[in-house]
Amino acid sequence: MNEKQKQEFKGFAAAEIEELKKEIPRLKELVKPVAPDNAIGRISRMDNIVNQSVAKAQLSKAKVRLVRLEEALKRVDEDEDFGLCMDCGDPIPMARLKAMPETPFCVECAE
Repeated sequence: MNEKQKQEFKGFAAAEIEELKKEIPRLKELVKPVAPDNAIGRISRMDNIVNQSVAKAQLSKAKVRLVRLEEALKRVDEDEDFGLCMDCGDPIPMARLKAMPETPFCVECAE
C-alpha cells in the first residue's frame, strides 16, 4: 500500500470514527427503557420495544465497527504489510478495506 492509499484510508477511517462517535450516544438514548407508568398505550409500547431491539442491534454493530476501525487505523502506520493479503501478498482492494478494515485477506484468498 503506497502512501497516498494509506492517507486515503486514514481519512476514510477518521471520518467513519467521527460519525460512529456521534451515532453511538444517539443509539444509547434509543435503547433506554420506557417507564411503565408512562401512558403511551399498549400498541405504542410494543412498537417501542421493537424499536429498542433494532436500536440495540445497531448499537452493537456500531461499537464493533468503531473498535475495528480504530485498530485498523493504528495498524496503517505500525504494520508495513497493511493492505497486503497475508496469503498471496497482493494488495487488498480499497473498497474491501473500507468495508472490512480488519481483513487480512484479499477477496480470492478469503473465499
